Amino acid sequence: MEKVIIEVGSTNTKVDLFNGENVIHLETTTIEFKKNYKNQNKLDEKDIEVLINLVKKYAQKYSNIYTCGTSIFRSLKDAEKEKFLNLFSEKTGYEFNIISQEKENELTVYGTVRNVNSRVAVFIGGGGSTEIAIYDGKIEEMVNSPIGVIDIMNKFPDLGNDLATTSLEEVRDAIKLNLPKGKADILILAGGGHKNFALNSGISYEKNTLFSDELLPIMMDIETRKKDTKKYYEEISLDEIRSRVADPNWWYATRAMCAFVLNVAEEIGAKYIIPTDISMVYGLLEE
Repeated sequence: MEKVIIEVGSTNTKVDLFNGENVIHLETTTIEFKKNYKNQNKLDEKDIEVLINLVKKYAQKYSNIYTCGTSIFRSLKDAEKEKFLNLFSEKTGYEFNIISQEKENELTVYGTVRNVNSRVAVFIGGGGSTEIAIYDGKIEEMVNSPIGVIDIMNKFPDLGNDLATTSLEEVRDAIKLNLPKGKADILILAGGGHKNFALNSGISYEKNTLFSDELLPIMMDIETRKKDTKKYYEEISLDEIRSRVADPNWWYATRAMCAFVLNVAEEIGAKYIIPTDISMVYGLLEE
């Protein structure tokens, strides 16, 4: 049976279709819930309207729709949360499910490691939160931080310009994360968009030779990633990338995300990084 899963984050909303056999990504759209919440101290009514219209669009074709939210929705005050949930249900006919940070981490990890037989770390970076897990046949350790790329973008808005003026080193110093005690040679990037970034940003990558999984086809060694991240800050034109991709708004916080990745990779002792576009939709389907 076909099922549409709409995953709403602080900045990016991802829509995927499970056709009974495979997951087909339908779209990623930018709805800046966290950024606008900070400016207004409440959910922006226009953002809510965009989300509701997105659900209605897919409801015209599909009857089985599951919508869930992470990050910013977890921090809503009870009265505001109830108001939003009631409005969403009234306007769409569907429930809006708020996923805890721990559950989001677990779902994404298990969706990511289906074909992994070695010890790995899984990084799940978002607009308003960061989750990291150490996995070796089971989840051995999970750590969560209520900080994401939008928090860093608020501090260093120039990172969204054509070229950054803030240095990579300064950004990395500003990122304060809860980090796992465990180590792993392989760091898998999940949460959506990391493979898209690698394929379109101009950084180097190669075929994944560590294990076989069609959803994890590429990788890079840590030294290459460090060198190319510095290049992404200082030499690669963000405007040029935006001019040729279908999702230009998505690229706004990619420099910030790169800094998060390097901090985590170095802390866990990673030798290789595997970027994926896997989100928690794969874990949701396993349940």
